[in-house]
Amino acid sequence: MIQYILEVIAFQLVFLIIYDFWLKRETFFQWNRAYLIGTYLLSMVLPWIKIEALKTSVPKAFYKYPEFLWSANDMAAVTVPANDGMEMAVSWEFALLIVGMCLAGLFFINKLYQLQRLKQKGTIQHFPDFTQVIIVNSRVAFSFLKSIFVGDKVFEGDYQNVIAHELVHIRQRHTYDLLFFEFMRVICWFNPLVYVFQSRISELHEFIADAQVAKTNKEAHFQLLLSRVFETQNISFINQFFKSSLIKKRIVMLQKSQSKRIWKLKYLTFAPILILMLGYTSCEQDFSGTDVLHETISVVDIESLSLQEEREVFTRLIDLSVQPQDWELLIKDSNKSSIRFSKPLSEDSFISGPGGLPLKARMQIESSILDEDFTLFNENEVHSIQISNGGREIPFAVVDEVPIFPGCEDSDNSRACFQEMMQKHISKHFNYPQEAQEKGIQGRVSVMFLIGQDGEISNIRMRGPDKLLEAEVARIISRLPKMTPGKLNGEVVNVPFSIPITFKLQDDKVNSETGQTEYEEIKASQLAEMPEGSRILFQDAIPFMSVAQAPVFPGCEDSADARACFQESVRKHISKNFNYPKEASDRGIQGRVSIMFLISKDGSISSIAKRGPDKLLEDEAVRIISKLPKMKPGKNAKGEPVNVPFSIPITFKL
Repeated sequence: MIQYILEVIAFQLVFLIIYDFWLKRETFFQWNRAYLIGTYLLSMVLPWIKIEALKTSVPKAFYKYPEFLWSANDMAAVTVPANDGMEMAVSWEFALLIVGMCLAGLFFINKLYQLQRLKQKGTIQHFPDFTQVIIVNSRVAFSFLKSIFVGDKVFEGDYQNVIAHELVHIRQRHTYDLLFFEFMRVICWFNPLVYVFQSRISELHEFIADAQVAKTNKEAHFQLLLSRVFETQNISFINQFFKSSLIKKRIVMLQKSQSKRIWKLKYLTFAPILILMLGYTSCEQDFSGTDVLHETISVVDIESLSLQEEREVFTRLIDLSVQPQDWELLIKDSNKSSIRFSKPLSEDSFISGPGGLPLKARMQIESSILDEDFTLFNENEVHSIQISNGGREIPFAVVDEVPIFPGCEDSDNSRACFQEMMQKHISKHFNYPQEAQEKGIQGRVSVMFLIGQDGEISNIRMRGPDKLLEAEVARIISRLPKMTPGKLNGEVVNVPFSIPITFKLQDDKVNSETGQTEYEEIKASQLAEMPEGSRILFQDAIPFMSVAQAPVFPGCEDSADARACFQESVRKHISKNFNYPKEASDRGIQGRVSIMFLISKDGSISSIAKRGPDKLLEDEAVRIISKLPKMKPGKNAKGEPVNVPFSIPITFKL
């Protein structure tokens, strides 16, 4: 948001500079009016415009296994509740913005109140084109909307000229221009340029009105401006006839000859400026944290990290090294020494991480630290690390032939197949430790392992928030099958691989992202086990969180949010029909069963798929789901009935 605000202000400043030094002195008043309003609006839209043709093409630097969320999260009727209370975090920046808007709004309301009081005190006369409000013992002269406020002392002078001038403001709806900028002052009170824009448009209104009146009686209008300085109202959104600070400018503009039509070509300078701005907004990278990850870790002494500090540094470094976007990790201590890690410029640039693990990163040292623990690889060559068995360890991103996961032998893209099979494996074997759930332990575990020259999995190393989660990750990875080893230049090599796995406790909030994740997890692991007919139905289905019209659960026909009502009704159904199997209870079997089923085009429930720690729990989950009533089917964007898969985890806890 701060970046957006700065960009808007920068664009507005450029547009104002062009106006003040290039366009302001011309008599193309209506063009200038359109320019001021148009460029202000354009400056607010430009930061959001991204033109594909102008974007910088960034080649993919290296292969990266994406981070998937393996969680005990979302939509369970009988599950492990998180103890988090409802919290609403409000930053001080947002609070300051709201307070400023409230104060600016109060000032605006006060100005409206002043106008209303003037109107109540004055004598009102209605005319076909306007309403006249005569203010007693005053020299005011201004217009607001269709009302002209005139002091009774103005009748002693050039009343007709004043009225003619203010009628121009009314007929050309100048008040709406000023009200627009007044609203912008409320919303963007922190932007100093909104006040400048309002000032420029206000003086432009006077030039327009003067030019119109001068067409009939230029000399009289000129003398009127010279001879009188009237009282004014300090209200920013009214068109004042006599404003001391503007009279000199108005006189100068009245004396100025009409600009030649050829000078309208000046407005063409707007085009290259606009193209440059579009180029900037299209090619820029968001440095607010979306495309560039900036992190800082403060330690006591970089030269002698404690075990906890070392753990924190390498955990973050390992996680960041596999991110696709630019990143930077700064390690600093109280002695002003620092180590700066960042995404490397070259694909073949590595540093040696914990246990000799190659990490795709570059490093800058700003201290007297010995870099023996941070050996830099040559950026132009592929290096390897010698390990205890004498083999060579080559990063997954660099190896010529990646290890072949069983089932990927005939795949055209071994890397993509490896990724998919890894996802299925983790999904199939994932089980949130019950003790960790009870203790509220959650977080990310970074796991590294070696696919050896014999294809076996070894040297599993984890870094996570708790031993319980680390042990579960070790269990999952240890169950990986034997693979065909990776090769470099035709030589069999050891290939290290790392992946972060996130454990997250469920909360009571249901959202589309979590629902989609759950659906994809179960779908990936169970499609292969389904009969051919069910598999085809699921492949052609539209996920619950993506379908245009969600299926309607009986009783939700009149609900304002059919999707939320559906989810809540499924929860209630599970709670009502839930029955812990006695045999499972006697044997101490508990855990989480992930269920996926299809709401068919006719509204019936079919193709129930399940995954859980034991068949007893799986059968109970299937029994519950099979009792779901017939529903109104979901529909696509064309209004046609479609198959809609729905997934939900059910946790059995003794």
